[in-house]
Amino acid sequence: MIDLRPIAFVVGRVLIVLAILMLAPAAVDWRNGNSNAMDFLEAAIITGVAGLVLSFATANALARGLTLRQAWAMTVAIWGLAPLFGALPFVMGAPHLAFTQAYFEAVSGITTTGSTVIVGLDHLPDGTNLWRGLLNFIGGLGIAFVAMIFLPVMRVGGMQFFRTEGFDTFGKALPRATDIARQLVIVYFGLAVICGITYRALGMSPLDAVVCAMSTIATGGFAPMDISFQKYPGAIEYAAAAFMLLASLPYIRYVQLLNNQPRAMWNDPQARAYLRWTAYAVVSVTLWRVATSDQGLEPAFRESLFNLVSIQSSTGFFSGSFASWGGYALVVAFVVGVIGACSGSSAAGLSVFRVQVAAAALAAQLRQIASPSRVVKVKYDGRVVGEDVISGLILFITGYVFLLGVMTVAMTLLGVDVISALWGVWTSIGNVGFGFGPLVARTGTFIDYPDAAVWIMTAAMLLGRLGLLAVLVMLLPRFWRD
Repeated sequence: MIDLRPIAFVVGRVLIVLAILMLAPAAVDWRNGNSNAMDFLEAAIITGVAGLVLSFATANALARGLTLRQAWAMTVAIWGLAPLFGALPFVMGAPHLAFTQAYFEAVSGITTTGSTVIVGLDHLPDGTNLWRGLLNFIGGLGIAFVAMIFLPVMRVGGMQFFRTEGFDTFGKALPRATDIARQLVIVYFGLAVICGITYRALGMSPLDAVVCAMSTIATGGFAPMDISFQKYPGAIEYAAAAFMLLASLPYIRYVQLLNNQPRAMWNDPQARAYLRWTAYAVVSVTLWRVATSDQGLEPAFRESLFNLVSIQSSTGFFSGSFASWGGYALVVAFVVGVIGACSGSSAAGLSVFRVQVAAAALAAQLRQIASPSRVVKVKYDGRVVGEDVISGLILFITGYVFLLGVMTVAMTLLGVDVISALWGVWTSIGNVGFGFGPLVARTGTFIDYPDAAVWIMTAAMLLGRLGLLAVLVMLLPRFWRD
């Protein structure tokens, strides 16, 4: 049986950090004279006490470090339990959600999905909107750590390929994961600060600039306004698209830039493909929109750029009338949402890397069929991809498509129409946060979905965020045996 004490200790420390962060929105609401401050304070006390109890009860648990299985279980436990306490301010204070909706909102924040069940964001206390932004921010930072350090070691869905890619590339310049983590924090906070300053300079209110900057860099999508970026059309949309692109590139490349490797980003075939595919999608939808509507070239390009980057980076902001364009635009949106952005970032989806390797494996198989006597190797960036990587990757993609179908069918059995069901699972498992369908049309939120469907989408967000297999493998009895 796995020793759960080290996991409980780490979860306890995470809850303590969560409790400390709750003091920030409490202070904002107290300064505004809003009684919601006391609700945040009470939630912070409950969360802090739970964290202290877990930490003190397992104080010596990490003396021997973590095994691989413990690290695996710890990652899942953090993303499952942290939203439980992160939801407390939504239940105890404004907007006083039921537990199902509150947990969905907190999971959506921490998994950086960006889907919401709250109507009237503009009228929420400032502290509540700040808390939503903080959930996005800490979730984005946490998943960046997982993507760079844990998933490659866990050998999940082809990510073991980055075990050498992420660490050996640095050589003596960056030999330890702690050094990577420290510089990752510098990059992450640096991008958020620059983004916030840019938003403020272009006309955003202080609260909007802070919350949107945190959500942008986390590729999270929580905004403190119901109409998202429709409130700020024009230059801010271009700025947001640029920062969403920056946030969905591999963080390991930014760390390399800090270590005097200026060509690291451009030399990454995944980053180049991501930018190229995004450009294809934006240009094609822009031309289609100009040809099929009376919209001018510049607004068509701006809205296509903003919304498609938001979807492919799994951020979830929206602007203009994109959701009602229909036809070709929605087909492109669905495809880029499934592909997602780069592995090693806070973005989600299948990832460009996995799609590239899957395409290379398919091409190699076709060449093998055409010339059976040849030995065809699957290569990525000039390196031979091992059979274990390909097997894990194919299993991941199969699981992704399978769960997309099964969860969609399950939603329809609950009375959800097919379009709302498909897009609801698509946006959840891909951590996109961009809603389509009749159930979303009335409010632009997910509040009209039945509770059981909300739980399906909550599970899909967690599965998509943690790489599917990292969660599903824990259902195997032998995972828990020594």
